[in-house]
Amino acid sequence: MSTESALVLNGVGKVFPGQGHQDKVVALDGLDLEIRRGEFVAVVGPSGCGKSTLIDLLAGFTRPTSGTILANGRLVRGPGPERVVVFQDHAVFPWYTALGNVAYGLRRQGVPRREAERHAREALVRVGLGDFVNAYPAALSGGMRQRVALARALVLRPAILLLDEPFAALDAVARARLQDELSALWQEFGWTVVFVTHTLAEAVYLADRVIVLERPPVGLCAVESIVLPRPRHRRDPRLIDYVERLDARLGGRLDESDGEPCVCAQI
Repeated sequence: MSTESALVLNGVGKVFPGQGHQDKVVALDGLDLEIRRGEFVAVVGPSGCGKSTLIDLLAGFTRPTSGTILANGRLVRGPGPERVVVFQDHAVFPWYTALGNVAYGLRRQGVPRREAERHAREALVRVGLGDFVNAYPAALSGGMRQRVALARALVLRPAILLLDEPFAALDAVARARLQDELSALWQEFGWTVVFVTHTLAEAVYLADRVIVLERPPVGLCAVESIVLPRPRHRRDPRLIDYVERLDARLGGRLDESDGEPCVCAQI
């Protein structure tokens, strides 16, 4: 393993036992993958290829059935403070204000209330919610609630940020805005990012590398480096070329919901 590696997967497999008359489910099988420190990696693939399972394994929420996962050189045996997850449903507490939601993780770590709230306020300002620190989630839009989730990750100062389709439920305008904010925060703080998405255009726009998974037993079927300078522009024909190239590898199937090249019409 290189000293520059943030995450290393060696022969990782995950099998879920069958229930009743159902057979066991192989989510991942023999996955080998290395992600460098500070790298932004997007993961795409059809339903059932193991994208969300991969996030759960990297976070330490579940253990692999076979193989090993190293995070910054240490064996992953469970969740750790250096790894923070942002989910699609943003998972904010409805009974806390935006400030309370962001301060929650720090308070769980034993940080005094005033200090936790100071850091939380600063994080909310960074994601453009400085005027909404006392607002409850019910008064916030979906995009704003997802900003709260990003601020909650930011305040914990993770080395590794894991995102499982975090913008999938947002409208196109909010999604584009949060993509740019996430990219700016990543460049500023130097996180290692693993970003699961089902939209190729989003993956290519954000990532240094795009990892394409297929259902087992195929597994890892392509790795594409996006060799373009930042900041990027969505209408850059070179980005479109990358999207079309990956889409061609995946059979030319389109996501009918938004017209963007995607990995599979099922998603």
